[in-house]
Amino acid sequence: MQEEVNINAGGISGQPPSNPNVVRFKDFMRKFFRNKSALIGAIMILFLILLAIFGPMLTTVSPNAQDLTNRLATPNADNWFGTDHLGRDIFTRIVHGMSITLRVGFFSVLIGMTTGVTLGIISGYYGGWVDTIIMRLMDILLAFPGILLALAVVAVLGGSLNNVIISVAVFSIPVFARISRGSTLEVRQLEYIEAVQALGAGDFRIISGHVLPNILSPIIVQATLNIATSVLTASGLSFLGMGAQPPTPEWGAMLSDGRNYMWDAPHVATIPGLAIVVVVLAFNIFGDGLRDALDPKTKN
Repeated sequence: MQEEVNINAGGISGQPPSNPNVVRFKDFMRKFFRNKSALIGAIMILFLILLAIFGPMLTTVSPNAQDLTNRLATPNADNWFGTDHLGRDIFTRIVHGMSITLRVGFFSVLIGMTTGVTLGIISGYYGGWVDTIIMRLMDILLAFPGILLALAVVAVLGGSLNNVIISVAVFSIPVFARISRGSTLEVRQLEYIEAVQALGAGDFRIISGHVLPNILSPIIVQATLNIATSVLTASGLSFLGMGAQPPTPEWGAMLSDGRNYMWDAPHVATIPGLAIVVVVLAFNIFGDGLRDALDPKTKN
């Protein structure tokens, strides 16, 4: 007698249905762990975060403690990265500056991403005159180079670390808005969105429960890459004297102080510059690997 096989929504009868979210997560993790650059970037970022949290506890002196008798000392056993023009220990200032750099990067991207994604989803979902107004505003912001737009915002608000976060967030908004709008336009045309609308679901429920989860992949990748850009921009503003104010151990400000001693004590400027390079490189490598892992077109 021929065996009957009943197929239901979850699979073959008698077997529990597979959760598509679990399947997608497993597929993502498999791709991620096979990507060496993504793993290297993730390890670097984890190390930087741990250093930002626990590093200041391991230092023995204040980052602003001055020793004018030991100014511009080269790296040695007592001062691993040497000292600056005021005799401050550069290693201690680098460690304490790590939390400042990451805080600026994370919070500026978080604010820019939240605002941009919200505007982009509203623009793509509703269309019409709402879409036109929002996208023309984004076009105006995109007309300015990022660093110039950030300079303009800081010039209006004044130089401080919080204002740097706001200025960097502002120039991040258009990028997230355009990405989320394009993805929303694609998702909105899918049949299951029309089915949910036919069942009487409200706009908020459709956007939060069906549109947003399906457009997260490119947004997450862009957020990771934008952190690197935000770190560079914030350091540039501080280098120009419009960001963190002395004696804050911010790497851009340290780089600005060290440029006057490039010939006599190059380590004063070189070490903060290398610290910026390491952070930017870590997030760029991680972002590239994350993009490959989240791309459904890549092979397992």
